[in-house]
This record gives sequence, C-alpha cells and structure tokens, in this order.
Amino acid sequence: MMLSVSRLLSGIALVGVALPVLTLLTLTCEVAAQQSPAGIAASADLPETPQPQTAGALDQIQGQQTQQTSTQQAPAAGDTSSSQRAAPQSDADKAKPLTAEEQLKLQEKQRVMGVMATFNTTSDRNALPLSPGQKFQLFFKGETDPWPFFLAAVVAGIGQADDSYPEWGQGMQGYGKRIGGAYTDAFIGNFFGNALLPSIMHEDPRYFQKGTGGFTKRALWAASSTVWCRRDNGSWGPNYANVGGNLIGAAIARVYYPASERTVGDTIQDGLTVSAEGIVGSEVIEFWPDIARHYKRKHQEKLARQVAQQGAQTPTPDAPKK
Repeated sequence: MMLSVSRLLSGIALVGVALPVLTLLTLTCEVAAQQSPAGIAASADLPETPQPQTAGALDQIQGQQTQQTSTQQAPAAGDTSSSQRAAPQSDADKAKPLTAEEQLKLQEKQRVMGVMATFNTTSDRNALPLSPGQKFQLFFKGETDPWPFFLAAVVAGIGQADDSYPEWGQGMQGYGKRIGGAYTDAFIGNFFGNALLPSIMHEDPRYFQKGTGGFTKRALWAASSTVWCRRDNGSWGPNYANVGGNLIGAAIARVYYPASERTVGDTIQDGLTVSAEGIVGSEVIEFWPDIARHYKRKHQEKLARQVAQQGAQTPTPDAPKK
C-alpha cells in the first residue's frame, strides 16, 4: 500500500516540477529568438495561442487548403469547358470532411510543451470513431515515442532513490530492473486498455478534451475520463477498457516483480494507482492550453512595453532647413 501511495505522490510531484520548468524553457527559447528589434516588433502583435481544433475548424482548414489547390490548378481564361468541369469537383472537395485516418494523423503530432506526447487526445467532440486497426496504430505510435521511455527513466530514478522493491538492489542493475519494470507496466497496461479491450468492447481510447467552461466542470470532466468514455457509436458509458486494462497490466506485472509484491491486494492497489495517475495526466492535458495562453499573453505584454519604451527613447530628427 505504501509503495502504491508513494508512486502516485511521486507522479504528481513530477508533474508539478516539470510543468513550471518546461514552461520556463519554452519561454526562454522564445525570448532568445526574439531579442532583435525586428523580432520584438514582430512578436508584439502575435495572435493568441490557437484554441483546440473543433470539427468546424478542421473543415475550414481543409476548405482553405482545397481552395488554394483549386486556384493553383485553375485553367486559362479561354478554356471555358475545363473551368466548368473543374467547378463541381472543387465544391465537392470543399464539403468533404476529414476522414478518421486524417484526424488520426493530426492527433499523432500533438504534444504538451513539445515534449509530452498526447496522441490519445482529441478536441473534436464529433471525431469519427477509430477502427480496431487504428486503435492499435495509435497505441504503437504512443509506446514507441521517446516520451514513455523518458517517463520510465524518471520513475525508475525515483524508485531508485526511495529504494522501492529492495530485492532489485541498487546500482545500474537495480536501475535497469526498475526502468524495465516501469516501461513494461505502461506497455502492457496500454496494450489492453487502449488497443485490445477498446477494440473488443467498441470503446474509444481517446481523451476528448473539453476546452471550454468553468474550472470545476473541466476538472471533473478530465477526472471522469478514467472511468467514463465515448463509445464507437457516439454514446457515452463506463470506461471498462481503461480500468480493466490497468488491472490486467498490474496482474501480469506480478510475474516480473519481486515475490513479496505478488498478492491480490498489491495487484488491485497497483491497478487503481495507475488509474489515478491517468487522472493527473488528463488534468495536465485539459488545462495546458490555458497555461500556455497565459504565459504567452504575459510575454506579448512585456514585448509591447519594450517596443513602447524604445519608441519613446528614439529621438525625433530635426526638421530640414529651408
């Protein structure tokens, strides 16, 4: 029980430390790129961080791309027949929505702070359901990304410092066992919770970002995603795949964990702990755009003040003599 609680608290502490540090690094890079007067002037009038893309926004982007393509491929003014043939095709392309595969490719580029992979997240409440093959594709994309390896290394370092599972020892051998255990835990749990069981139970493994509303409603929405999910038919219901996958992963983990950790109680505690860690991750994903917008707005205000000060200090040239 103490190990599970320590693991959960360590995960929360890691998020609390990582958020301000990575935010500071992000802003430092922006400042370094905008130190020149031209960069300051250009950045002073930057737009706000884009809101999460909804279905309408995605359609609008695709419509703009199609319009640009149609303009580039427009026939000469004298070719009237070609223009008439091209017009219906252009209108059809503009009205064509993004396919599930195209939506999936957009998701696979999503990151928090440019580091934390959030491939299993969508801001489109009307996103098309994923096929079983796409659910497995999304799972493998996430588990082969550098992020879970980095996270496993951090978790293993915390476990090494706490001397969790003393049977594994210390040194490189103990650290290797801990990092292997942490990554394998995530891989097996996500395989069942995000790929296999969602395919069997027709559940959507993605987190549907709310993005609007009051803080309390959004926080509860993010927390409930661990036990509540959207189904392939568009309805909502209990998230059997996620909770079940976490418990199955914890049960399989008994094979490679020390013998002292192979009780039924340890299995249930570890499975529920992983579910609680998922709540922390959902909260970060839900509110990170707001944090980014806040820091960017502050940064823009600072740049605007610098531009105003430079304008006030610039001497006015003397009028030409007649």
